[in-house]
Amino acid sequence: MASSHSASGTSLPKWQIAAIALGATGALGLGYWYYRHSSKSKGGTLKGSDKSVSLDETNEESTVPATPLEEAQFYKDQGNNYFRKGKYDEAIKYYNKAIEACPEESTIDLSIYYQNRAAAYEQLKKWSAVISDCTKALEYNERYEKALSRRAKAYEITKDWENCLDDITAVCLMQNFQNQKSLYMADRVLKELGKMHAAEAIKTRKPILASKQFIKTYFTSFPNDPVYQKLLQVDPPLGEGEVKGFLRAKLAFATENYDEVIPACTEEINNSESESQYIVESLSLRGTFYILSGLFTEALADLKTIIEAQDTAVAIKVNALIKRGSLYLQLDNSEQCLNDFNAAAELGLEISDVYHHRGQVYLLCDKTEAAREDFEKAVKLNPDFAIAVVQKSYANYRYALVAQDAGMLVEAMTSFKNATKRFPNCSEAFVLHAQVLAERQDYEQAEALYTKAAEIEPKNASILVHMGVLQLQWKADIDKAIDLMRTAIEIDNKCEFAYETLGTVEVQRGNLIIAIDYFNKAIELARTEMEMTHLFSLRDAAVSQLKITTKLGIGPQVLKSK
Repeated sequence: MASSHSASGTSLPKWQIAAIALGATGALGLGYWYYRHSSKSKGGTLKGSDKSVSLDETNEESTVPATPLEEAQFYKDQGNNYFRKGKYDEAIKYYNKAIEACPEESTIDLSIYYQNRAAAYEQLKKWSAVISDCTKALEYNERYEKALSRRAKAYEITKDWENCLDDITAVCLMQNFQNQKSLYMADRVLKELGKMHAAEAIKTRKPILASKQFIKTYFTSFPNDPVYQKLLQVDPPLGEGEVKGFLRAKLAFATENYDEVIPACTEEINNSESESQYIVESLSLRGTFYILSGLFTEALADLKTIIEAQDTAVAIKVNALIKRGSLYLQLDNSEQCLNDFNAAAELGLEISDVYHHRGQVYLLCDKTEAAREDFEKAVKLNPDFAIAVVQKSYANYRYALVAQDAGMLVEAMTSFKNATKRFPNCSEAFVLHAQVLAERQDYEQAEALYTKAAEIEPKNASILVHMGVLQLQWKADIDKAIDLMRTAIEIDNKCEFAYETLGTVEVQRGNLIIAIDYFNKAIELARTEMEMTHLFSLRDAAVSQLKITTKLGIGPQVLKSK
């Protein structure tokens, strides 16, 4: 199961997710934690009482009303008394009187009365009234934090995700991102909004074939794939006569004309059975390229045909189960994913690809012990498969950290060194070792390993992105990091990882317009709804911050553009 982020299939580097502290939420909502407003909000925010009723008071004590404002304050205090007694309808009546009596020029007082009445409506679960009154309060005081927070809650309950996000964004900015409750709400809303936008976008998504580098990485992760092995064979000769069907697909694969593979396979499949020699191989190859194009319905159909056919060779059927299982994981169906992998293991007990790819699934699901067992089996069955060897080291490293086993940790680090010596031409070994060293703050050695990996695979753009991230971790050198990531895009303009990471860096720098552009480019390249959800969450966070900082003037005053 290959990853678009790196050959290793590992997730975003820790510097990008460390501040979230939301466990399995991953990087959703990153925009909120990247951007740190440097100064406190100025003026206009009413802090009010910390009482659980969440009412705001005015400074003057209630006395016999002598002026319209004093009369309004008197009614407001009566409303607060009824509120505390749980008599919300009575409280609303007095807030009505306060609003009616209050002079129009007393805008701060009016904002308090509307906000307090909204609090009473909230207790009665009259959410449209809560939204209306908070909106009125904000007309009088646009930086009224409590009204924004209360309206955000009402928007969340009524599933108005976009308006909710704008309000909670404003609250987070005013609080300088220091309130965990607000941050959790922002993350929660970003997930829902991301899901909504992804569900809409996936319906009209245009298929985009993965980059050449990604395709190569994907196929090399299946050394037991009999169709891949056939693609690498030099016979039958391709230069004699007209090349059609699967042989045309084989030629397209060899010459990296990958856009021709699906039509060529379709040609083979549509031939009569007497004319076709490679129907199963063509189904397998076409299904794989459907996966690489994000055409998952079509991929599932081809893989199902292979799996359910009675006379399919075991190795091809096992490969189809592995690919379908990995695809189900991308489609957020972990149960069906593991069912397919278990079926593959029963059929192909001695096929190392089963355990290698299931081990990656277990790692992604935080089942480190199970991952270690599978990588051990994969390496035992195919000891010369470098990727499985180094991922076994990585699984042992993660397990040692969780178990706090110093001895195992030393063994894991030693195994990384041995892997790079044993497989000097495997960039995967150097990249994973470098990631671990960077995590352990051994930045200089990590840089040397990334440099070696880039020498081995100069067209692997993801390595340059990792090197850019290292510059941020190590030296906080944003300019160098951005240069490396932009170079990655020049090498591979389909490197989703580069666009996403550049977007997060630009959010951190306050360049929200540029960040949004990068996130949009990453979204265009995303192949699954799950990927889109994540990327839309990043983009939506940046869009909301742009709107709020522009409206309230509490963020970057000058938004840069390219």
